[in-house]
Amino acid sequence: VSIGNICRSPIAEAVFRKLVTDEKVENKWMTDSAAVSDWNVGRCPDARALSCLRNHGIETAHKARQITKEDFQTFDYILCMDESNLRDLKRKSNQVKDCKATIELLGTYDPQKQLIIEDPYYGNEKDFETVYEQCVRCCKAFLEKPH
Repeated sequence: VSIGNICRSPIAEAVFRKLVTDEKVENKWMTDSAAVSDWNVGRCPDARALSCLRNHGIETAHKARQITKEDFQTFDYILCMDESNLRDLKRKSNQVKDCKATIELLGTYDPQKQLIIEDPYYGNEKDFETVYEQCVRCCKAFLEKPH
């Protein structure tokens, strides 16, 4: 989960989906991404995010959406990109009866200890590549953890 669901979270979603497909465990995972805000609902990911993913052989048909009450009741994990998202998600989860999701920073899993995945929106292609690399490290480590 990220603020607008057009940069970081769709990259993380696409990376995780590719990892579980490559590991042949995609039937064990329901993968999606969402936004805390409603700013970009229905939009495709940022062109730079799509370009970055394509450079790594990954395609996505994701359309931005806002997180729902049902997400907190359906998903086992809701992983987010920064402390602001974490605060917003925890606040929202407190309003949901039967919240089963563990809400945490995706960066918690980074073997290089980069806790925050910075928003590349106001940056350049290199910033999107940095997000991609962080997502790969974090998603691999998350997937290796016993669930």
